[in-house]
Amino acid sequence: MAPYTDWSISEIAERVRSGEVAAADVAEASLARIEAVDDRVRALLTVTPEVARAQATAVDRAIAAGEDAGPLAGVPVAVKDNLCTHGVRTTCGSRILPQFVPPYDATVVARLREAGAVMVGKANLDEFAMGSSTENSAYGPSRNPWDLDRVPGGSSGGSAAAVAAREAPAALGSDTGGSIRQPASLCGIVGVKPTYGRVSRYGLVAYASSLDQVGPLARSVDDSALLLSVIAGADPRDATCVDVPVPDYRAAAAAGMRGLRIGVPREFFAEGVDPAVGALVRAAVERLCEEGASAEDCSLPSVSYCLSAYYIIAPAEASSNLARYDGVKYGHRAGAHAGHIGLMERTRAEGFGAEVQQRIMIGTYALSAGYYDAYYRRAQQVRTLIRRDFDAAFERFDVLATPTSPTVAFKVGEKADDPLAMKLADVCTLPVNMAGIPAMSLPCGFHEGLPVGLQLIAAAFCEETMFRAAYAYERTTDWHTRHAPL
Repeated sequence: MAPYTDWSISEIAERVRSGEVAAADVAEASLARIEAVDDRVRALLTVTPEVARAQATAVDRAIAAGEDAGPLAGVPVAVKDNLCTHGVRTTCGSRILPQFVPPYDATVVARLREAGAVMVGKANLDEFAMGSSTENSAYGPSRNPWDLDRVPGGSSGGSAAAVAAREAPAALGSDTGGSIRQPASLCGIVGVKPTYGRVSRYGLVAYASSLDQVGPLARSVDDSALLLSVIAGADPRDATCVDVPVPDYRAAAAAGMRGLRIGVPREFFAEGVDPAVGALVRAAVERLCEEGASAEDCSLPSVSYCLSAYYIIAPAEASSNLARYDGVKYGHRAGAHAGHIGLMERTRAEGFGAEVQQRIMIGTYALSAGYYDAYYRRAQQVRTLIRRDFDAAFERFDVLATPTSPTVAFKVGEKADDPLAMKLADVCTLPVNMAGIPAMSLPCGFHEGLPVGLQLIAAAFCEETMFRAAYAYERTTDWHTRHAPL
């Protein structure tokens, strides 16, 4: 029998619900795997054995009493450390929140618990989700399980690394400009960024509120569909969470590709995208056509301005959201200071890392009097053009196919002194967040022994179409079954 750490989410839940295995045994297997490998991967900032054992015991008791233990009964899950967890510290990868313990659960965390999931730890991330490699974490970088000298991507690098290293079969991340999909691509797993408003952001520590979205990371399309079904849906505590029905994503995934129209935007294969990565993505599109789809090149001209617009809008929102860290209400508080302004300045200088400080300054400048129209307003106008380009594309196509990351995983420190090169790591994922539409990354091959991700993009609230294409591709390949050589 395969070890529990190799089982899929659905297999764990089905066997736990049937009584074939105990949730407690599955939890212990996950905790043992974490102990065996996480000193090298550094995927988790906080391991939660007491929480995991208590939740697993509750699942086993519910099953023994004949109760429904939920669709994720006994499934170990890692949670990105910018999602609030009741009684468990939430650091956001920052020195400004070293011992912040939330008094409540984020909605998505509560929904996982209600579905029977077992939280084994809080995953590392770039500080306040600002980065593409997890190197911006105040607690040190996570490592890619495929090559420990390389980054796992970011900002949900810890979540992706935990799944790829088989520390947990599932994880939650957040995606502001590609922070679920890009690390999923670099770690060879599946990552889903839902439509903005599909999943509640209540309890997600905000970076850029009009761009942030919570989503799942898993080892297969089916597992990610099951996770999204659990966390999606209306939430009265989040005014941006839309009250629309949540489809059965797993059922939709099985519909097949026949008749599906695929658009392949030229702009996503431009200079900066490794030709080998582009070739693997185009080969994946050809495989989908063999399954009954049709494909055609297309153009989204406005996305060429996306990087510039994003790095005005996101820092502007960050500058507003991070104003709450003033050394007064919670988090780190500087010692010696001169008055309230001095306290705030010292606290932020000591608590925020260089990348966060830089983005706050950029955002504050873009919003300042005399520059708002020249920068922020113009960036929002570009955002509208990007959305219109996608709307026009979805009048012709059901799904768009692109690379997720322009390259495979790069080495730790390789881009640390080149901010532009680091930001270009998200060039293929940013447009989706600017448009507020869903996308996912799934493995489509290897280059130089490292995973390559295929990004599938769908129209707003059409995640089922995206899953349909992804599942049709996955079932004809074995990329998702490959194990990182830890």
